[in-house]
Amino acid sequence: MTVLISLRRRCARGISVCAALLAIVWTSAAFAVDPEILKRLASDDFDEKAAAIEAIAASPDDTTLPVLKALQDGALFVDGKGGGWIKAADGVLDAVTGKPTGMPTPEPDEVMINNNLRGQIDGAAAALKLFSPERELRLAAALALQEGGDEALLATLRKAQEKETDPQVRQAVALAVAAITIKSDDPKLRLEAVQALGDSDRADVRTLLAALVVQNADGSWAESDDAVRTAARASLAQVSARLARAEWLGRIFAGLSLGSILMLAAIGLAITYGLLGVINMAHGEMIMIGAYATYVTQTVFRQSFPDAFAWYPLVALPVAFLAAALVGVLIERTVIRWLYGRPLETLLATWGVSLILIQTVRQLFGPQNVEIENPAWLSGGFQFGSLVLPYNRIVIIGFALAVLLVVALVLNRTRLGLFVRGVTQNRSMASAVGVPTDRVDMLAFGLGSGIAGLAGVALSQVGNVGPELGTSYIIDSFIVVVLGGVGQLVGTVVAGFGLGVASKLLEPWLGAVISKILILALIIAFIQKRPSGLFALKGRSVET
Repeated sequence: MTVLISLRRRCARGISVCAALLAIVWTSAAFAVDPEILKRLASDDFDEKAAAIEAIAASPDDTTLPVLKALQDGALFVDGKGGGWIKAADGVLDAVTGKPTGMPTPEPDEVMINNNLRGQIDGAAAALKLFSPERELRLAAALALQEGGDEALLATLRKAQEKETDPQVRQAVALAVAAITIKSDDPKLRLEAVQALGDSDRADVRTLLAALVVQNADGSWAESDDAVRTAARASLAQVSARLARAEWLGRIFAGLSLGSILMLAAIGLAITYGLLGVINMAHGEMIMIGAYATYVTQTVFRQSFPDAFAWYPLVALPVAFLAAALVGVLIERTVIRWLYGRPLETLLATWGVSLILIQTVRQLFGPQNVEIENPAWLSGGFQFGSLVLPYNRIVIIGFALAVLLVVALVLNRTRLGLFVRGVTQNRSMASAVGVPTDRVDMLAFGLGSGIAGLAGVALSQVGNVGPELGTSYIIDSFIVVVLGGVGQLVGTVVAGFGLGVASKLLEPWLGAVISKILILALIIAFIQKRPSGLFALKGRSVET
C-alpha cells in the first residue's frame, strides 16, 4: 500500500509513466480480509453476513474489492474457522493472504447470499470503486451511488470525498452523500442534503425533492421541518430549471440531427428535380440501396477483415455512392430519358421502379430488417449533466454538412457543375452553345442518386434498415425541396434543418402525427403565398 500511495502522489505531479505503473500495482496488489470477517460470512444468519459486508466496505482500499467481487460472483468459499478461498480464472487464491493456494479437501462451503445482501454488495463495491486510480470508474461509481445507497456507506463516501481531487467526481460524491443523508432523522443533516442536491441535474433527484414538499391529506407535510421544506422548494426549482434547459437543448439537437438526415436525403432530389423536372418517386429506394450497401460492406469486413471492422462505415461511403449512382444511371437511361417534359408520367414510372427495387431487395436479403452494428467510435456520446449527445448523430450532422460542401464545390467549381447550372437555367440555350444536355442529364441523375446512397449510410447508423426504408423519407424529401426552392441548395439546407427542429419541438405537445399534420398545413399555406419556396430559382423554370 505504501508503494501504491507513493505512485498516486507522483502521478498527481504529472509523471506520465506512473499511470501504467499504477495500473500494474492496482491489478496485482495482494488482497486480504480479517479472518473474523470470514467467520461471520460463514454464518447462517444473514444479519451477520450483512454486518461482515459492512465491515469489508469500511476498509476502502484495493485489498477488499476483489473479495467483494468474489462474494458477488459466488466464488468465495469459507470453512467457518476464519479461512477463505477464492476461485479465480487461473486457480485458487487465499482470501486472507491473497496468495495462490489449493482448495482444501473436503471443499469448504460457498458463501450464500440473498437479494438484500446482493444489493448491499453492489453498493459496497461501488463505494470501494471511488478509490480506483481511474477517473471514469470513480465517476461512474459516484453516479451509481446517487441513485440510492446504504447509510452504512457514509463513512466510506466521506473518506472518498476528502481524498478526491477531480472537481466533477468530488461533486458527484457529495451528491451521493446528500442522497443518503436526506433520509436522516437529524433536520440539520437533511437541510444540508437538500441544499447540496440543488446542484444536481438528475431527474430522480427532482422526484426525491418533490416528495419533501407534498402535503398529506390530513394537512400535514411530508417534511415536517419548515426550514428543510423551504430549502427543498428552492432546490427543486433549481433542479427543474436545469432539467428543462437540458430537455430543450436535447430537442433542438434531435431536430438538428433529423434535419441533417432530411437535408442529406433531399440534396440529390434537389439536383434531379431542379435540373430535369422529374418527380422521382424511386429516390427513397436510392437511400435504401445505400443502406444495404453498408450492410454488405459490414458483412464483408466481419468475415474477411475482423481486425479492421471499426472502419467499415468509411469504406461503405464510396461503395454506397457508386451502387446508388449506377442504379440511378440505369434508371435514367432506360426509363426517364423517354419521359422528359411529362412530369406526371415520370411520377407513375418511377413509382413502378420503386416497387421493383423494393421487391428485388426482398428477394435478395429477405423481408425482415437487417442488423447493422455501430462501430465503437460511433457508440456512446458526450454527457453534459442529464443531456447526452450521441456520437453517431454528431458524426451524421458533420457528415451531412461535409457532403453539402462537396456538392456546392462540384456545382460551382467544376465543368460538370457549370453545365448543370446552365441546363437548369435555360436548357435550350445551353444546348445551342454546345452543352451535351443528354449526358448532363444522365450524370446529374447519377450524382443525385449517389448522394441519396450516402444518406443511406448515415441512416443505417441510427435506424432500422429494411426494404421499406426509402418510403419513410421520400415525402419529407419532396417537402424539403419544394419548401426550400426547387434546385436551391441553400433552400434545401434551411428547409431541412428548419423542418427537423420544428418537428422535434412540436412533438412533445401535439404528438408525432398531429405535429406532422400541422407542419404540412403550414407549408401548404406558405407555398400558396410563395410558390417558388424560400429561395426562388432564376432561369428557365421561371421564364416558362
